[in-house]
Amino acid sequence: MYKYIIFDFDGTLADSRNVFISAWNSLADKHRYQKINRAKWNILRKLPILERIKQLNFPIFKTPLIIPDFYRFYRKYAKEIKLYPGMKEILDTLEKKGHKIAIISSNSEDVIKEVLRRNNVRNISEILSSNLISGKDQLIRRFLKEHHLGPSEVIYVGDEQRDILSCKTTGVKIIWVSWGYDAKELVQAQKPDYLVDSPDEILEVVSQKHGRSNL
Repeated sequence: MYKYIIFDFDGTLADSRNVFISAWNSLADKHRYQKINRAKWNILRKLPILERIKQLNFPIFKTPLIIPDFYRFYRKYAKEIKLYPGMKEILDTLEKKGHKIAIISSNSEDVIKEVLRRNNVRNISEILSSNLISGKDQLIRRFLKEHHLGPSEVIYVGDEQRDILSCKTTGVKIIWVSWGYDAKELVQAQKPDYLVDSPDEILEVVSQKHGRSNL
């Protein structure tokens, strides 16, 4: 049995797409970057992150300077973030089955905690946050070390290509969810350990009943 189920936040637990778009567009107005609409979003989610940055006319070297601005705008709209339907029930069931639950995310810890509070989620044992575009592998390694866990004792649930790459780097298995930020076309080459199309399938994979290992 997995001791910990680690979740990504945005696009996995929480539906923050509209908030992300609003925050980005506020930033784009200020810095003259390319804005995003719903059609543009559907195009971007099929592209690697560096190609997205190029499409948005965003100079990646400015990321450390822009991130604080982005999260300030993001917090402004954060009250609109909701959990995906069924996710709270999944968390409750995992806890009842004896699994501990953690979150590793590039979102800020205060935003995550506020969304969890508003959605009455009380079973998250730990939140690790990094505002780097890449770097989740470092957080996963830190989590494993601090809790004296081997890679086989946890499983990660995420929605992005970088989640898959981070898990492969650390030896942790990943459940990739199809409802998040990255499109299926983008992650096919990375071959996540499991693909799920609904929250209920997360339970099936964790219980080792079945899970599709190929896209």
